[in-house]
Amino acid sequence: MLVVGRLPNARAEEAVVPPSIGALTSMRDQARPISTDERRERIAKAQRLMSERKMDALLLPGGTSLQYFTGARWGNSERLFAVVIPLKGKAFSVCPSFEEDRAREQLNQGPLEGAEVLTWHEDENPYRLVANGLKSRGISTGVLGVEEKTPYVFMDGIAQIAPALNIVSATPVTAGCRMIKSEHELQLMSIANQATLKVYEAVYRALQPGMTQKDAGALIGAAYGRVGFPGEASVQVGPYTALPHGSAASQVIGESTIVMIDDGCTVDGYNSDITRTFVLGKASDKMKRVFDIVHRAQSAALRAAKPGVECQAVDAAARKLIADADFGPDYKYFTHRVGHGIGMEGHEWPYLVRGNSLPLAAGMTFSDEPGIYIRGEFGVRLEDDMHITETGAELFTPQSPSLEHPFG
Repeated sequence: MLVVGRLPNARAEEAVVPPSIGALTSMRDQARPISTDERRERIAKAQRLMSERKMDALLLPGGTSLQYFTGARWGNSERLFAVVIPLKGKAFSVCPSFEEDRAREQLNQGPLEGAEVLTWHEDENPYRLVANGLKSRGISTGVLGVEEKTPYVFMDGIAQIAPALNIVSATPVTAGCRMIKSEHELQLMSIANQATLKVYEAVYRALQPGMTQKDAGALIGAAYGRVGFPGEASVQVGPYTALPHGSAASQVIGESTIVMIDDGCTVDGYNSDITRTFVLGKASDKMKRVFDIVHRAQSAALRAAKPGVECQAVDAAARKLIADADFGPDYKYFTHRVGHGIGMEGHEWPYLVRGNSLPLAAGMTFSDEPGIYIRGEFGVRLEDDMHITETGAELFTPQSPSLEHPFG
């Protein structure tokens, strides 16, 4: 039997998984991994966008864009590892020599099977290999797009070796591909959202007054272990819920005290991000009023989101409703944007925020998370993820109905 850490004042033999968490079962068999053919299609789309932007090559260091296009999972360090995808010709990789076997193993499992791997020893300059690889493909001058999270030291190293290259941001290409999700990507995100909601409900039913946020965190970890996906969540209590990202201070859940759980899990690289705010017991009239306003603001944002509408209009719809309910002006109580893009990153392009005139398109995915935060008292945030359809927007998960019955 899985032990998750003692409940407050419980004997060791009682420190077992609560029934609501024990009832959770693995969801892993629902997730079908992204295929090599899908990644080939992504590379082809990237090359089309590169052509439109007159970009001769795309450099991808370790990170989610590398995984998106190639399937390789690689973190960044001070040592350069990168894949270069030219507009024309075969892709290549630059890799520390002692990592060659690992690099080939990962690349051979995706669309770059058999790709050239240029290796460098610790006393050699890896940036020269980037320049040489490009030159051998006819790119001595021209435009090299680099993924936006490429460390500056990598960009500077390439610029020093190949000053004739024009190094630019590749975001129009990487975001241009990743912002619009395929049906398969939407399926993976739906599974992630369903898993997170199941975990939250199981934890909610296991919580008791007197527990700390660490007790709640142990329950969350156990619950994600049961559904089979890596996930986490922050837990904030009482006045700390008025801080959108909470506090590390020790907190104890009390009867009729607001609790906020926020975060998600990852399914084959795709994320969920859900927030639920609730009380154990009876909520005050003020708490209920604030919850109702936030609930209506979330609905207003959802109604506003449809293809062709500017990103900023979705934020404006929720912000106006909150301000008109006497929780304005502007950012006074609703202190952050209404939503962010989500996919392989928990936060990615585009953002639902004032000033972003990018029009929405079918296949985009966002959080929808208005909130009201009353310093020194409490905060309420409701967050579900939504995807843009051909005619509007849909949430992956149902909205929370109330503070006292957050899961119906």
